[in-house]
Amino acid sequence: MKKEDKALIIEKIKDTLKQYSVVYLAETTALNAERTVELRRAAFNAGIKMMVVKNTLLHKAFEQSDIDYSGLYGSLAGSTTLLLSDTGNAPAKLIKGFRKKKETIPAFKAAYVEETVFVGEENLEALVNLKSKNELIADVVALLQSPAKNVISALQSGGGKLHGILETLSKKEEK
Repeated sequence: MKKEDKALIIEKIKDTLKQYSVVYLAETTALNAERTVELRRAAFNAGIKMMVVKNTLLHKAFEQSDIDYSGLYGSLAGSTTLLLSDTGNAPAKLIKGFRKKKETIPAFKAAYVEETVFVGEENLEALVNLKSKNELIADVVALLQSPAKNVISALQSGGGKLHGILETLSKKEEK
């Protein structure tokens, strides 16, 4: 491959990396053609961009990027499939869901999620359970709303009870 072609590919990888906030590295070489097509289709349906890249070109794209991907360098061995997303746990769920037939492929190598690097297969379950920024914000809002809802509910039910008591007392006085 010519040096100019490599430079163009590195630039294309770098531009693609800029579009996504989450980067996963996986190993998919042991998949046959049919399973690879299934994985690509599942990734597309989940909004995940899947690319098979040469490690040296990906390493250079990482180095030229504005983001520090240095924690992923050690995982650039063997064949590498890049899974890119804007949701932190989407590629992890894809990998885990794809393995439902008791396969170990695709093998998880490493991930860069929310400025944190996860390396090794043992981190896959943690990544599956990782909540996105929007999910965390929704949880915080729900927690903040809960006490206010309880107070309003208590006031509303208390108001009904108070009204009933006053009505009963007024009927007793009339007799």
